[in-house]
Amino acid sequence: MEREFLIDLLFSLICGLVIGFERERRNKPAGISTHTLVIGAAMLFTFLSRTVNAGDPTRIAAQIVSGVGFLGAGIILKSETTGKVTNLTTAASVWYSAAIGMALGFNYHFIGLVATLYVVIINRIPNFRRDKDK
Repeated sequence: MEREFLIDLLFSLICGLVIGFERERRNKPAGISTHTLVIGAAMLFTFLSRTVNAGDPTRIAAQIVSGVGFLGAGIILKSETTGKVTNLTTAASVWYSAAIGMALGFNYHFIGLVATLYVVIINRIPNFRRDKDK
């Protein structure tokens, strides 16, 4: 069980570093530390839920979704002067990172890695044109 946990933790670290690095390169408020901790925490909650409460491991997983949604809501800002809403994508990335952590906690490592690449690609789409213009 400990070896399995260490493998899950390593995957959590890798996925958090990849997503967080992309966010930090764009100077977003949630970067490497935030994404790595969210993925690691979601993995840990899921791992423990699966290990301790094998009868219904989805109970804790359901709470992760709403808890991290609350965290993401705190990242979203609305300017009083312009009315512009910012950090929606970063908040969604944090929420999505929790899903990656849950996948890792349930030992779906391939899904977690593919989902990590997916979020990095999606977060880069609005920037492809800007990068091309430079």
